[in-house]
Amino acid sequence: MNDQNKKWLYFIILSLIWGSSFILIKKGLVGLTSIQLGALRIFFTSVLLFSIGLGSLKEVKKEDWKWIFLSGLVGSGFPPFLFAIAQTRVDSAVASILNSLTPLNTFILGMLFFGFFLNRKQIFGVILGFIGTFILIASGQEIGTSDNYWYSFLIIIASVGYALNANIIKSHLSNVNALAITTGNFIFLIVPAVILLWYTGFFKTVFASPEMQTSVLYVFILSLFGTAMAKVFYNKLIQIASPVFASSVTYTMTLVAVLWGFLDGEKLSFYQLLGGAIILAGVYLSKRT
Repeated sequence: MNDQNKKWLYFIILSLIWGSSFILIKKGLVGLTSIQLGALRIFFTSVLLFSIGLGSLKEVKKEDWKWIFLSGLVGSGFPPFLFAIAQTRVDSAVASILNSLTPLNTFILGMLFFGFFLNRKQIFGVILGFIGTFILIASGQEIGTSDNYWYSFLIIIASVGYALNANIIKSHLSNVNALAITTGNFIFLIVPAVILLWYTGFFKTVFASPEMQTSVLYVFILSLFGTAMAKVFYNKLIQIASPVFASSVTYTMTLVAVLWGFLDGEKLSFYQLLGGAIILAGVYLSKRT
């Protein structure tokens, strides 16, 4: 299979997997705290990746490790916690829409730090995207508590981390095996994750709580598909395509996430739908040359 076909295959798979991640986070939060969910997601992913990927680390050069560390920190370290905390107050569908800012953030960071150039249409797309974000966050007060919109900013911060990660991989790790990058990311994350699980009392309570055990199952599924497998596909996609094309998976995964939210009884207000549509229009324009 040539790179063009692989590019679209990875894109479709990632859309389905990551589009389902938000509902899995929601289900995981039923029995776990946000910190436990984030730490457990990292722990499971680390174990899964170490079982298949440790051998690939032999190919990593010494000078690449600093970029792998930074990539792991911003792309896999903070986002699991930020999304888990945010989704204690923000619906999964809204979270997925806000996450679609990732391509815009990829452009902005690429322009500021990685030598990207934006034309007029792309600049307009970025502006439009942030107008949509403002509408979406402000409308959060209509269907929940007044501090919903503050939690929405955590998702935006996570999307900045994803955007920075995409630019780092494309600029500094293009020649490193995708599995090696992903496995290397979690070498630096597993110990802090275990410490957090211990500190929050997870190991003392999980065996006595059926609700926690069900949530752990959801997090395991999320870790296997939404983090371990998807991260490898994503890193490979960045290498054979571009950071902006890869991050544009947030386009299609949003549709999957909104469908899951609808099936789970979530509702979007008119202004939230309007804000989401404006964000997606901005992302579309920002991709055009």
